[in-house]
Amino acid sequence: MLHTYIMEEGIVHEKHERHEIKTDGEILYREESYRIQGAVFEVYREMGCGFLEAVYQECLGKEFSKRGIPFVAHRELRLCYKGEQLRQTFIPDFICHESIIVELKALAVTTGEHKAQVMNYLKATGMRLGLLANFGCYPKARVERIVL
Repeated sequence: MLHTYIMEEGIVHEKHERHEIKTDGEILYREESYRIQGAVFEVYREMGCGFLEAVYQECLGKEFSKRGIPFVAHRELRLCYKGEQLRQTFIPDFICHESIIVELKALAVTTGEHKAQVMNYLKATGMRLGLLANFGCYPKARVERIVL
């Protein structure tokens, strides 16, 4: 089941009633995702709204490094179809902690297609948590948790 949560600084807007709770009662990658979100909000505080996605990508990579958040930017990943590897690949903006996909946008609003992009990345990698970070919102950046 898919669960999405929209996060602004200090505010959580739940899109579904069920929480993404692991069997031990903890939110999936709670501390890791809070640290990533903190880095997103810090970049937004420093840079504001209105730049292209590539600018936020570079700034966020620097902020991840400063905060000691392990990440890989633009790792090319392979796709398979019915067990057969495809020539086509996909490239998420960041993979953090080897388990969280972070996809960046710089748009006034994100749409279902943007969420579907993150969901497809999760399905293709077997990862369970994706963060869709949008720097194009004013007055605050938004981070949406997408959990499979």
